[in-house]
Amino acid sequence: MINRIKEITNRVFEDLKELNEYIYHNPELGYEEHKSSKAHKELLKKYGFQVEEEYLGIKTGFKAYYEGKKPGPKIAYLSEYDALPGIGHGCGHNMLGTTSTGAGIVLKHLIDEIGGTVVVFGTPAEETSGAKVIMVEKNAFDDIDVAMLAHPAASYYKSGTSLALEPIQFTFRGKAAHAAADPEKGINALDAVIMTFNSINALREHILPTARIHGVITEGGKAANIVPELAVAQFYVRATTKAYLNELSEKVKNCAKGAALATGASLEITNYELKYDDLVTNETLSEVYNKSLEIQGIKDYDKTRDSFGSLDMGNVSHVCPAIHPYFGICEDESIPAHTKEFRDATLTDLAYKNMKITINALVNTGVQVITDKELLNRIKEEFNAF
Repeated sequence: MINRIKEITNRVFEDLKELNEYIYHNPELGYEEHKSSKAHKELLKKYGFQVEEEYLGIKTGFKAYYEGKKPGPKIAYLSEYDALPGIGHGCGHNMLGTTSTGAGIVLKHLIDEIGGTVVVFGTPAEETSGAKVIMVEKNAFDDIDVAMLAHPAASYYKSGTSLALEPIQFTFRGKAAHAAADPEKGINALDAVIMTFNSINALREHILPTARIHGVITEGGKAANIVPELAVAQFYVRATTKAYLNELSEKVKNCAKGAALATGASLEITNYELKYDDLVTNETLSEVYNKSLEIQGIKDYDKTRDSFGSLDMGNVSHVCPAIHPYFGICEDESIPAHTKEFRDATLTDLAYKNMKITINALVNTGVQVITDKELLNRIKEEFNAF
């Protein structure tokens, strides 16, 4: 089967290469990916997919699907295509999305024979407030049997974990006054923000070393001779599990509540972006994918990247079996993501070679899930056990 998959991938690869390069040259920020989303949808339509545009009310999201002539599992590939401000596709989402859409197109060529349904979700804004969270909340994955994507990286890594994330905004409101003539008449909202930072810094001594708390002041006053009446701080709170994230977020919020009490400022607590769950890799599914790399000659695939970043794919992994592996695109494995060098690596011969291999692995994994009922049962048993 892998040789048939390779042949189909080679046959459609020029279209995929064109898609990757078009999106590279037209970088768009999250929820503004109108050109990128359209390019994906047009290619999927060309290959016979039905496409739901503005899926679930998300302007640049979509759901493309092809249902085979025989019943069977639903295999989903998730396409990302948002860019970073300033440097464009420094995270390689031009190639990530193309790889997922390519996998969907290749599997579609086999679906009538083996049965099942292939779905490609267009999932905007992974870098900021990811659409996968909205899709999970609106039950998009409830009937999906497995969900997959593969992310460009400096080298190959098998699917691992990510940090659960809560973005918390603290808005303190005090009372303005002349800072020299009448300071006693003011309530200093900036003091409350500074006390919040100091309390969180003290809290760090007593949290798990795998957790992260980091923040910025987005509003701190207008002039030094005016007591600041408004101050705003934004934090990311991250932890390895959803349960510990909830516990830690409550402690961080208490730091702000204490600062409000001490200064007399009022406090409003909000989420300024969507919360991300930790990624739970389905190891049974992951092993099938890893073997699909191995039979193509990839040996150094089994390093685990236990990322200390956060992924909206984490939310998907809590509602259906999922994997999020990485594939290498850099000759120099020291090149970090979110750089111009990494962006430009998505156009190299090495990147295209490994993109082909990755598409083949994603498709072969989908074929195995569809044709091996016992495998799907084991995947679901593992998912149901966590």
